[in-house]
Formats: sequence, structure tokens, C-alpha cells
Amino acid sequence: MEQDRPADRKFGKTAKYPKIPEATIRRLSNYLKALDDLETKSEKVASSALIASICSVNAAQVRKDFAYFGEFGIRGMGYNVKDLRYHIKEILGTNREWRIAIIGIGNLGSALLMYKGFLKQNYKIVAAFDQDPVTVVGHISEKMGKPIEILHIDSLKEVVKARNIEIGLIATPPASAQTVAAQLVDANVKGIMNFAPTQIKVPPNVVLRNVFFTSALDNLVYYLSR
Repeated sequence: MEQDRPADRKFGKTAKYPKIPEATIRRLSNYLKALDDLETKSEKVASSALIASICSVNAAQVRKDFAYFGEFGIRGMGYNVKDLRYHIKEILGTNREWRIAIIGIGNLGSALLMYKGFLKQNYKIVAAFDQDPVTVVGHISEKMGKPIEILHIDSLKEVVKARNIEIGLIATPPASAQTVAAQLVDANVKGIMNFAPTQIKVPPNVVLRNVFFTSALDNLVYYLSR
């Protein structure tokens, strides 16, 4: 259960600046993981230097990232771990449950479906879809040791509405990704994460993020080759 809101409201989810760099949002997620670990170890207070060392950045960067959203902590003493976790979760929006559907239950989709880490961050997979659900069900059930309901992609729109799905994860072959994206948009899903190795298009009112593993490898190889 989420803790009560801390009394100090100088550090809020409303940013002081109109546009926050995406790199800052990524680092906030890393800071949250660091704070999770610190709280697990019963640490009560963390300095910007400690958070920075865990996340492989410098302390000035940590303070700058937090400054986009206000002021928190006590100079010379650091941040209350519990309160800072609360505020970062509020900023990121992970302080409440997000309902997710996975479309495409091949190797990658199966791995996403079985990933236990989603629940820790309030991400709940409430539906899974495939073009050939009968074949997939046996494959997934065998791996997970329990029956898993895989729905036919044609039922996506009605299931999205019935289960209040807000995010769609596309893990289909490249040729199907744009069609699935269009179905998600038609079903009024406002957030799409595309794992298919192809570019897709969505309307401006839909938030799209592409996760291309080969692009990350290209980045890694570039630095290795230098």
C-alpha cells in the first residue's frame, strides 16, 4: 500500500519548466530503483552523492534533475529515502496501477508475459493477444505451469474497453506492427510501446516509444569500435 503523502510539498509532480529532457526522466527511473534498494536495506537518508554513485552519474546531475520539479531534502543532510521515493513515483506516474495488453505472443511476447518485474512497478498485464491463440496457449502454459488466456487479436477493441487497458506492448513480426498499432489507436489506447523492429506511425495524441534492441547494440558497438 502506498505511503501517506509527505508533508513537505516543495517537491511536486508538476515541473517548474515546460519541457523536461527525456534523459532526465530516464535517470529518475534509475534513481527510483536506487532508492528502492536503499529502502530495502533500511537506509533512512541518502545524499545526492550516494544516489549518484549508485546510478553512475555525478551528484550535480542528480541535484539538477531534481531541481526541474522543485526543492526537496535538507542541505548538508540529504534526502529522506521514503519521501523521495514517494515523490519520484508521483512524478513518473508509477504511484498507481497501469493496465497493459501484450500483442504478439511469440518468443519476445512470451518473455514479456512471464516477466515478474512489471508488478513491482505497478504495471499489470491484463490481456494478451495473438493471431493464433490456440497454438500459443499450449506453449505459454507449458512454460508457466498454469493456463494463460490468450485472446484473438480480433477481440482487442472490446477487451480494451472492458478491462480499461491504457498501454499496448507490440511484440509482433514487423509486417504486422502497423496494423496492430492502428487497432490499438482505434481502441482508444493512448500509450504504445513497440518492440517490433520497424517504424510505426500513430496520431499526435498517442504516446509512442520504440524499443529497438539492435539500435542499443549499434550504440554499444560504436563505442567499442572507438
